[in-house]
Amino acid sequence: MKRIVVGIHEAKTQFSKLVRQAEAGQEIVVENFGRPVAKIVGYKPAVTERKPGLLAGTITIKPGFDEVPPGFDEAFGA
Repeated sequence: MKRIVVGIHEAKTQFSKLVRQAEAGQEIVVENFGRPVAKIVGYKPAVTERKPGLLAGTITIKPGFDEVPPGFDEAFGA
């Protein structure tokens, strides 16, 4: 990976170009008076693959789960 080093002024005036370069995989280091102060790198969202059925067999629904409790209709006007 190629590293590009730029000063703050150049980073400000060339920001769009530097962002495109970061997206392409380059690392941009921003310096202030010759001292590195920031880095621009491409964003890579975390990828988590869904696995359907991962909890299969571990969740049980007990009998009566979906029954309305006594007095519920009177208390909440359902």
